[in-house]
Amino acid sequence: MLILLVIGISVLGLAFAGYLAKWVLGHDMGSQAMQQISNAIKEGAEAFLRRQNKTILYLAILFAAILFIGYGFVREHRTFDPVGSSLEMGVWITLSFVLGALCSVLAGYIGMWISIRSNIRTATAALTSLNSALRIALRGGAVSGLLVVAMSLLGVAGLYALVRLFSPDIAETKIPLLIVGYGFGASFVALFAQLGGGIYTKAADVGADLVGKVEAGIPEDDPRNPAVIADLVGDNVGDCAGRGADLFESTAAENIGAMILGAALAVEAEAANAGFALGVVGVMMFPLVARAFGIIASIIGIVSVKMDKEEKMDPMQALNRGYYVAVVLAMVAFAGATRWLLYSDRAPNAWWLFFICGVIGVLTSVAFVYITQYYTEYKYRPVQSIAQASETGPATNIIAGMGVGFECVWMPTLAMSTALLASYYIGTMTFAGIEGVNGGLFGTAVATMGMLATAAFILAMDTFGPITDNAGGIVEMSQQPESVRAKTDRLDAVGNTTKALTKGYAIGSAGLAAFLLFQAYMEEVLNYAGVHGKVFPVNLGKPVVFVGAFLGAMLVFVFSALAIRAVGRAAQAIIAEVRRQYRDLPRVNDMIQFPDDFKPNYGSCVDIVTRSALKQMVAPGLLAVLMPITVGVVFKYLFATSEDRLIAAEAVAALLMVGTIVGIITALLLNNGGGAWDNAKKYIEAGAHGGKYLTDASGKKMKNPVHSAAVVGDTVGDPFKDTAGPSLHVLIKLLSTITLVLAPLFL
Repeated sequence: MLILLVIGISVLGLAFAGYLAKWVLGHDMGSQAMQQISNAIKEGAEAFLRRQNKTILYLAILFAAILFIGYGFVREHRTFDPVGSSLEMGVWITLSFVLGALCSVLAGYIGMWISIRSNIRTATAALTSLNSALRIALRGGAVSGLLVVAMSLLGVAGLYALVRLFSPDIAETKIPLLIVGYGFGASFVALFAQLGGGIYTKAADVGADLVGKVEAGIPEDDPRNPAVIADLVGDNVGDCAGRGADLFESTAAENIGAMILGAALAVEAEAANAGFALGVVGVMMFPLVARAFGIIASIIGIVSVKMDKEEKMDPMQALNRGYYVAVVLAMVAFAGATRWLLYSDRAPNAWWLFFICGVIGVLTSVAFVYITQYYTEYKYRPVQSIAQASETGPATNIIAGMGVGFECVWMPTLAMSTALLASYYIGTMTFAGIEGVNGGLFGTAVATMGMLATAAFILAMDTFGPITDNAGGIVEMSQQPESVRAKTDRLDAVGNTTKALTKGYAIGSAGLAAFLLFQAYMEEVLNYAGVHGKVFPVNLGKPVVFVGAFLGAMLVFVFSALAIRAVGRAAQAIIAEVRRQYRDLPRVNDMIQFPDDFKPNYGSCVDIVTRSALKQMVAPGLLAVLMPITVGVVFKYLFATSEDRLIAAEAVAALLMVGTIVGIITALLLNNGGGAWDNAKKYIEAGAHGGKYLTDASGKKMKNPVHSAAVVGDTVGDPFKDTAGPSLHVLIKLLSTITLVLAPLFL
């Protein structure tokens, strides 16, 4: 019954996403000039994603074959394996990997497909109504949000049902061990999608800004900038497709990890005669049921977003209201699910203590929102200090920005640490006085579930950002009245805020989910080693384990270096192409004077950045995937002995643990530092420190060197916040899912 409920609500989420897509597509597409720009964005985004997905699927097929051969033929069958033969295990692991990869590709593509059709309709709606534009942009984003969460849930529930149908002899507690490949498949695709999209969007953005704003002295999204279409395409392939795949794998991996820990807790409780109301299956299904109820809460929150009739309300206020509606409803449903599935007669307080763990997760997500706002909005001291430093040039701007980036990690670290400790110790209280049952680790899993309860609404707000950004670009390039641009600027400002907030949310959820998946990995190692119920220590005092940890820290920095370098290389090619097109144009006050008949070649920039992004994404992606596999397999053959046969799995655990910690800290630095640089530039463009332009003695307009310094800082921060930072979110979870899938090969 529970599995049918989960599948039913998932299908409802998909159906509602279809309804929203039809509603968005039913709106007017505006003038011919607006449609020409929109079509150029659409063609560029679809062409890039087709080529990127083809590359990713080739790599996925290769890894699927490696998984099947490794499990089906190389690894010997063990008596405590969840299935009766190596071949059967290879089939289930490989099938779940392939399904996770395909669903992740599909979720990212459909989300981007609706996004590049929502932008023109948002721009057209802004001609007459800000409220209509707001609702179209959010509902366009909600298609992606609902699709990602519903497909993630449907995939896990569907795989569980398939295993029950075709292998009915498998113990229910062992099924999550067979479907962990789903999370790995999703993570695998998400990493390459985020890397490819991130390299594309920031190479185009850096090229457009440095030559367009700094050298040519023209505004953002100016149609005379040859890189502007590539920049607008990048918003979609990076922020829509990339982030969609990122949150898809977050929810998929977290669901499976929580099922593994739930099964372990339920078995302990049964053994102590303190079983749950609906038994082991009820606890295992709890993550899926709670996530399903979160879909319904997000749907209600999405449809409740609207502005006042006079349109004087801040659009952010309307979005916040919808978010709080979704959070309250999700928590009410969460309480119902904990009472229904986590009640135990011998531990009558367990359900509401677990519910408190979920509330801690929600409060942590809210804390991340406010922390991110403080470090990335120009109302506050950190961003203003970077703008102030721009008075003395680009060097001091960059120094100040790095200082803010390093500083900003302390508050999120305290928030995550507090959430983990509080949820763990509240979890240990659930079965107080009952020997042999410890709910602490499951308490941290429930906190992670609480944080991801409204993931569909969060992703809708994230995709809202590139839709409104594109809408503003379409309005600017089609030369609409200033009053219309003022409306899209209001939405674009809110979109920049929501993108920054969702990055904070993504890294917070990645931190909690990584701890959950780390515990699931250790539980899985004990299962496959046939020593379930014991403690799996990770002893950094052993040289082999210490080296594993060392390699985990190194991986984060080398991965980030490759991602940032890739943006730099692609941006150099874009800058050279834009300069080539501007080379023969006259200049006054070092500002280009464009003839009326100037027509930039947009296609050349789109082609350059497409080829570069696809080429450059492979190296960092393969490094992330191969590092834990190499450490596990090589260390097994070099160092495993009959007295210490788990040494390779222990070294991989150290790599995972330290890689996760360093990855989270580095991602916070990159995300918030880059966001602060971006908004310091916007603060100056809003009029601070002289604004974008100055006037010379003769009354002619000239570039403001303070603004130019801020643009340089912004371009340094671009690959930080939109390429390396978001890719690290995925790396953190990929390390967890790949070790979950390959743990048996390290033993």
